[in-house]
Amino acid sequence: MGPTEDPNGFVVSRLVDSVKEVSGLPECRTISKKIYSNLVRRIKLLSPLFEELKDSDEELGEDVLRAFEPLRVALDSAKVLLRSINEGSKLHQALERDKIADEFHQMTEKIEEALSMIPYEILDLSEEVREQIELVHAQFKRAKGRMDSPDIQLEMDLAIVQKEKDPDLAILKRLAEKLQLRTINDLKKESLALHEMVISSSGDPGDCLEKMSSLLKKLKDCVMTGNPEADTSEGEKGLIKHRSPVIPDDFRCPISLELMKDPVIVSTGQTYERSCIQKWLDAGHKTCPKTQQTLLHTALTPNYVLKSLIALWCESNGVELPKKQGTCRNKKSGSSVSDCDRAAIVALLQKLADGNQEEQRAAAGELRLLAKRNADNRVCIAEAGAVPLLVELLSSTDPRTQEHAVTALLNLSINETNKGSIVNAGAIPDIVDVLKNGSMEARENAAATLFSLSVLDENKVAIGAAGAIPALIDLLCQGTPRGKKDAATAIFNLSIYQGNKVRAVRAGIVAPLMRLLKDAGGGMVDEALAILAILASHQEGKTAIGEAEPIPVLIEVMRTGSPRNRENAAAVLWSLCTGDTHHLKIARELGAEEALKELSENGTDRAKRKAGNILELLQRADVVVDHEI
Repeated sequence: MGPTEDPNGFVVSRLVDSVKEVSGLPECRTISKKIYSNLVRRIKLLSPLFEELKDSDEELGEDVLRAFEPLRVALDSAKVLLRSINEGSKLHQALERDKIADEFHQMTEKIEEALSMIPYEILDLSEEVREQIELVHAQFKRAKGRMDSPDIQLEMDLAIVQKEKDPDLAILKRLAEKLQLRTINDLKKESLALHEMVISSSGDPGDCLEKMSSLLKKLKDCVMTGNPEADTSEGEKGLIKHRSPVIPDDFRCPISLELMKDPVIVSTGQTYERSCIQKWLDAGHKTCPKTQQTLLHTALTPNYVLKSLIALWCESNGVELPKKQGTCRNKKSGSSVSDCDRAAIVALLQKLADGNQEEQRAAAGELRLLAKRNADNRVCIAEAGAVPLLVELLSSTDPRTQEHAVTALLNLSINETNKGSIVNAGAIPDIVDVLKNGSMEARENAAATLFSLSVLDENKVAIGAAGAIPALIDLLCQGTPRGKKDAATAIFNLSIYQGNKVRAVRAGIVAPLMRLLKDAGGGMVDEALAILAILASHQEGKTAIGEAEPIPVLIEVMRTGSPRNRENAAAVLWSLCTGDTHHLKIARELGAEEALKELSENGTDRAKRKAGNILELLQRADVVVDHEI
């Protein structure tokens, strides 16, 4: 949770959003449809509970929020499971149906258990919502103790189709209908889903891939039998009788129209022969040849499933197999980074080290994308020795290369071990230099990188000492909305260290923070108040804030702000008023007492404490005045 978020609103909003996301999921078109639909329906029924809590003025205590946490975690897990079913391979679900049914059963148990932990009796709920939640809870309890009966027909059909070389066409048609793999388009989507599953698999898919590829081929033959011209171009239709076999369009490269030997997927999802699309990209094109869409990146992902299908088709049609390449899966480490991906990373590092400016720019861009993609890539890229090379490119005179390098380091820094490697490579001064002099995108990502690195306390000192704070303040003043947010988050995190509070104050941070605080429409009030609250705990910060005449706007926030902002405003006011009768007097004259009393009754726990402390200071000041009279 970020420094500026209201915990009550955060937890309830997350629950509301989770139910909305589940409600917005498309209808399931796989054999898992029944268990999928049941879980979606039950989760939807939880919506009134969260909506009512969201609209309620009652503040949930910390114990209640903790009781909701297991449900939040369970719903997040449910979203992942439901998406994997909707977007995943239909064949995989058929072959692993018992395992998937068990996953849904465990998910039902998890949600039911989480619902049992919520103290409904102390929540301010309407009778209607209370009754509905009891009903939903009862449904989850019943579902927890019930398992669906197996589909005997499906099991028999799958067994026959897997076992027999030329299974009965009627069985194949029945299976295609059951699995919703009835058209060429369905089979294309299934091919892509299988490919994604293989890529994300943490081990060698082995037999599983062979079974699925073989099943897909038999189903495709069945579909083609029902619609023999579906996969053939106009020019070939007249030649079918004279050419045997006809190469399916799926297996041809859209550029060369030849049978693909090394099919790869580009960012639009289209598949091409590697050598053909590489020539297209090398010629400077930035679009997908088939769809004309702009390519989001130039990474080429091997299409293992299509390659396997092409090999099976060649074998069954007596066509010479495309030249085989060695397996790309790394069986030793258990990592999901393939051997060919590792080889690609090493090749990219070679370009970083020895390439010309264009090659370095392209290689840094590829590494940036690979590091963003997943955790295994981040480990592999760092272990291959990328960090020192990327740090060196932070000083590049080419703005785009610099952007790629700093963003690649940002993505790598998500891994805790990599944080240390980046700092040890001497990156901090160079990142600060990018923050001062780079393009706006590079400056924003440099700020985000410094925030990521500053999670480790020892780095807070080094980043402050390298001169980052004045540069972050510049970005806070001049940046895009996103740049301002990145700068504010980094400054907040760095200012946890006392020495950086002094640096921030002396670099003149208070004036821009006050401007942001007074600009309610600027979207930075939360961040400005959170930083002021942390700076006010230091004497120099307190003095600088006091000189900026902050009390009128602090009182206004305490009256009308969000719960977390009211809390932070009270914390700043308390720091200013402690041991300072001048500020106490101004607060009283501006009518702070009324806002403080209301806050002491209805604020967050911390806000209540701070408001109570200031009211005590005001009362003591009254006693002193009376005594002097």
